[in-house]
Amino acid sequence: MPRMTKINPEDSARARFAYELQRHRILAGLTQGQLGSRIGFSGSLIGAVENLKRTPSDDFAKRCDQALGLDGGLTTLHLQGWPPPPPVPAHFRDWTMEERRATALQMWDPMLIPGIFQIEPYARRIFERAPGITPDEVEQRLVGRMRRKELLSLENPPMVLSLIDEGVLRRMIGGREVMRRQLEYLLEIAQHPKVTIQIVPFDAEVVPGLLSAFVIAELRGNPSAVYVDSIPEGRTMSDRNAIAALTARYDAIRTEAYPQSLSLKVIKESADKWT
Repeated sequence: MPRMTKINPEDSARARFAYELQRHRILAGLTQGQLGSRIGFSGSLIGAVENLKRTPSDDFAKRCDQALGLDGGLTTLHLQGWPPPPPVPAHFRDWTMEERRATALQMWDPMLIPGIFQIEPYARRIFERAPGITPDEVEQRLVGRMRRKELLSLENPPMVLSLIDEGVLRRMIGGREVMRRQLEYLLEIAQHPKVTIQIVPFDAEVVPGLLSAFVIAELRGNPSAVYVDSIPEGRTMSDRNAIAALTARYDAIRTEAYPQSLSLKVIKESADKWT
């Protein structure tokens, strides 16, 4: 598969458009010439847009959306622009794009509180413990994580269904006071009309889910991408087979989860124990 050229989508609206155009073209397995043929433009124009040498027109953006099956994503990006993505590590940048365009997110976390639910001291402690990380890198990653939480403050945020292993509630990160505050924040965010949090109990045999955390992004009811945690770096994937396999795994884990009402009771009891 062709490699992405070095475009930093944080530089400008044009850079974000070029980045997304190139990323989706490569995911579709198309060369610049092949995409050009599909939309009635030359491959050299595709290359010029991707390399920030030409500014795309509205018609260009619409045709690319149709050819790549993006349901208006590039057109919206071109007409309105997106806010700059949060400052996150390069391997996570693709996922922040998927996360913000999703209409629903299904998350499974067997080890930690999900990133978009983390309070600052909890997240800081996680970053500080990374081997070899510098104080500046800790601050940069902390800013990125806190900005990702803005997702739920949008006018039309995605639906979020979060499955969290019960052990996460009892794993001390940052001290007892941090854990109490973190779990109280979980209870608070669970009141958001588009957030559902379910706890998977200790005695559930969710063997397929113990391998790693993962997130499934949906776009208007259809799974469009997944992010899988791994060492040293996680991966964003749009492969249909990978999405189908993780969706099946997610459904299997969810059958073992407490309903939300009981889940919130378990979180409250855990928060009280950290007091």
